[in-house]
Amino acid sequence: MSDKRLKVIIAKPGLDGHDRGVKVVARALVEAGMEVVYLGLRQTPESIVRAAVEEDADVIGLSVLSGAHLANFRRVKELMNDAGIGGRLLTGGGIIPAGDQDELCALGIGRLFGPGDELQSIVDYIKAWDAGRRP
Repeated sequence: MSDKRLKVIIAKPGLDGHDRGVKVVARALVEAGMEVVYLGLRQTPESIVRAAVEEDADVIGLSVLSGAHLANFRRVKELMNDAGIGGRLLTGGGIIPAGDQDELCALGIGRLFGPGDELQSIVDYIKAWDAGRRP
């Protein structure tokens, strides 16, 4: 098994300007031993995937509170597939209705988290995904 730390790209796509929660999540991942690159606000799907390729990230996490979660997650997943990194984890959170979460799950998007979810559950989910992909 490699000693390489999990690298996570976290971004806020679109026009959503609220980033307190995503910064708390980023800090929890760092404290759990992951390397986190926070791209910041107002990212495009293209800039997010480009950064994931350049950084050789294992995980992309999107935070979407603007209501544009379906479009953003779909586009990022499409670009990940086009870039040859479709097997990496795309996860995230925000205000995402259960029906939309089911639709995104069917597209291969990982678990989505919302307000009130424990930070440790996010850490555990990413670590379990990583453990499941290693021989």
